[in-house]
Amino acid sequence: MERMLLKYKSPIGIIYCLFKGSELIEISIGEKPLYIEELPEDTALLKCPFKNELDAYFNGDLKEFNQEIKFITGTDFEHKVWLALKEIPYGETRSYKWLAERVGRPKAARAVGQALKKNPMPIILPCHRVIASDGSIGGFSCGIEIKEWLLRHEGR
Repeated sequence: MERMLLKYKSPIGIIYCLFKGSELIEISIGEKPLYIEELPEDTALLKCPFKNELDAYFNGDLKEFNQEIKFITGTDFEHKVWLALKEIPYGETRSYKWLAERVGRPKAARAVGQALKKNPMPIILPCHRVIASDGSIGGFSCGIEIKEWLLRHEGR
């Protein structure tokens, strides 16, 4: 199955969405990943339902994404962490510790943080909603400014 690329202009910068068939397999915010440089933007994707979901999210009309996803990287632990992100409601935050407990590894908050750095689908799997237990913002692979913007956008 062929890979396709959607280049989406958002308030936080260009978002590159990589699909394999109808499944979303990766999102990159800001810079196009080097390994997909040779992949042209697929103009057919400009009318895809996921573009409409992104439009609705950035307009404040969508709180939960329905796009079908598929992991092509990551360990079983990372998959559990990434999927548990979907349990954090729009406009709310949870701690790394909460997420570690959620995946059955209560003492693995640091490992959860490492897994979040590798999240292949930021925004869709909302790692920006994870903050430190003391209420500080924590890290974000796409940059703290983008994390702050997303949290403000969601009303936090």
